[in-house]
Amino acid sequence: MASASLFKPSAATVLDKSDWVKGQTLRQANVSAVRFNAAAPSALTVRASSYADELVKTAKTVASPGRGILAMDESNATCGKRLDSIGLENTEANRQAYRTLLVSAPGLGNYISGAILFEETLYQSTTDGKKIVDVLLEQGIVPGIKVDKGLVPLAFSNDESWCQGLDGLASRSAAYYQQGARFAKWRTVVSIPNGPSALAVKEAAWGLARYAAISQDNGLVPIVEPEILLDGEHGIDRTFEVAQKVWAEVFFYLAENNVMFEGILLKPSMVTPGADCKERATPEQVASYTLSLLHRRIPPAVPGIMFLSGGQSEVEATLNLNAMNQSPNPWHVSFSYARALQNTCLKTWGGRPENVKAAQDALLQRASANSLAQLGKYTGEGESEEAKKGMFVKGYVY
Repeated sequence: MASASLFKPSAATVLDKSDWVKGQTLRQANVSAVRFNAAAPSALTVRASSYADELVKTAKTVASPGRGILAMDESNATCGKRLDSIGLENTEANRQAYRTLLVSAPGLGNYISGAILFEETLYQSTTDGKKIVDVLLEQGIVPGIKVDKGLVPLAFSNDESWCQGLDGLASRSAAYYQQGARFAKWRTVVSIPNGPSALAVKEAAWGLARYAAISQDNGLVPIVEPEILLDGEHGIDRTFEVAQKVWAEVFFYLAENNVMFEGILLKPSMVTPGADCKERATPEQVASYTLSLLHRRIPPAVPGIMFLSGGQSEVEATLNLNAMNQSPNPWHVSFSYARALQNTCLKTWGGRPENVKAAQDALLQRASANSLAQLGKYTGEGESEEAKKGMFVKGYVY
């Protein structure tokens, strides 16, 4: 895998996988990246992905002006909780109906550049028989796929978690690529009230780095997501302190694993106070702290910063994103929202066929609002009370 923090790939320099063998000496002069072999310092070995150009192109497509990501990769169990909130049974037919509503909203691609899917959805068709992947592509939306296998307890930690899913990831990623996915997502979490312990931070960073390398090796742009949970009474300064440590570890291990920075996307938490903190932060304060963190820790080679909403209300997430785009950034600063795009849409639909158009209009309104926020042009006018609900949801489960 090329390390693009040093070399930018081009069509003239990327080798096909058949052109190199790990551990063998260089056989061609034009390569996307080289490094010394520790066993034989005089020999050079090639570390290049045949997907390098495509990875860069995909990342730039997702990180395109005025657009962001619709995160609709809820597991079947989590999707069931969403459906239960509107009185629907968690069946494949109901999940299919809701996902069809989302991907077929007319003009969605004007505001959405990528959609993260759950495995079931990647292989699923709409209610009228069209492949969901094809519907997205027709809208100009890049299909993505959630590849992690969820959180499990981290032994000998401060009651913390680690993310599983590396076993078999290479073969699964190859299959997802064949099915049409072009980027991937792996979410792990860090809990401030529980430490966070050095063990948990290192485990999160290492897991993300291995996943990123495997994804790039199989043609998928990795979304790197170490979510710092909102739970806790801590202030914004404590969040900033922890986030600095987490992102330092993440990029250290990304580099150690030869991950190409131009071919990744980040999905960080915004720097906010804990959900139970008495002192709230304005959008301007959130933007100031968050951008300071990015400038200290994130290389400008990374094309896109696609923020998660993390339990913020729809309006709050949009206001904070807009505040971050009031001045130029070296990256595309945008969104990768689930609940903050879907909440009003889901409740408007209510599982009723006659409400599909109104629900799609609600989705498009939120997508349009966040598109304006990515451009720094959102005003907040005309927002519904429903869109303002859910400010800092404690114990938010995604």
